[in-house]
Amino acid sequence: MKVSAVQFCHAPGDVAGNLAQVVGFVQQGAMIGVQVMIFPECCLPGYWHLRNLSRSQLEELAERIPEGDSSQSVLKMAKRYQMTIGVGLLEVSQDGRLFNSFFIANADGSWANHRKIHCFISPHLDSGDSYTVFNGPGNHRFGVLTCYDNNLIENVRATALLGAEILLAPHQTGGCDSGSPGAMGVIPTELWERRDERWKELVAECNGDKGRGWLMRWLPSRAHDSGMFLVFSNGVGRDDNEVRTGNSMILDPYGRILKEAEEPREMLVTAELDFGLRDRSTGVRWMQARRPELYELLTKRTGSEKDTRTVRFDHLGPAER
Repeated sequence: MKVSAVQFCHAPGDVAGNLAQVVGFVQQGAMIGVQVMIFPECCLPGYWHLRNLSRSQLEELAERIPEGDSSQSVLKMAKRYQMTIGVGLLEVSQDGRLFNSFFIANADGSWANHRKIHCFISPHLDSGDSYTVFNGPGNHRFGVLTCYDNNLIENVRATALLGAEILLAPHQTGGCDSGSPGAMGVIPTELWERRDERWKELVAECNGDKGRGWLMRWLPSRAHDSGMFLVFSNGVGRDDNEVRTGNSMILDPYGRILKEAEEPREMLVTAELDFGLRDRSTGVRWMQARRPELYELLTKRTGSEKDTRTVRFDHLGPAER
């Protein structure tokens, strides 16, 4: 199966313009026989600026799924190009709640939608409460976890236990003020704006501990430990007052990189998945050795749990949150 992860720099609030970028990448992928293509988290409405918007402003960017204009456009593209396509958008549910969602359209007209489980970008957005696993090309099973969802290992294992062979992992990350001194760090926006003259410096920042270096401490283990292919699609470039580092990559079930973006520029990252690798992969075999009767502790609260928004922004003052 030939799959692609796309990284591009979205325009904040410009759903139509960002959708046009999606069309261009899909057409590019169709020319080389891509069967599955995923785009970054919130690639249609934009991401980091959402934290500053009122509820009414967020509602203007949101749509019903699958009735909305963007959803319908992606469904039509999937059928026309015989490709499974996943895009990040804002969803408004029938009961009026707002979600950071990832919509996936299959070539046969079927679709799936993942509501981010650990949403923190805005107090006006709710978090989803279920995992998303669906049938894709060749009847293979795909799972979806959006950005922070992947940081909690329980989510990845649960998705694998539901039968996922491939984990789609759309992100907007790297270059963040995460609040953890040993994790990511802020990349000055000036470095992106002056990238033509400071290109080597920008590449070094994005591929260092503020981007790829941080990812490589944990992302490969998500694929390896549960025996799944992992398709990591990330934003790149300026995202409001932060710089996304790209680093999009496709990993095999051993956590090995099949293909990755080596530079912080807009691009397709494409690789072919050999499903024969999964049969005796370490993670698949480890999962067969599980002893669920010992894991009751994982479902009990310890008293130290906090909502994701509090954890994500606990290093900031009230005025900055």
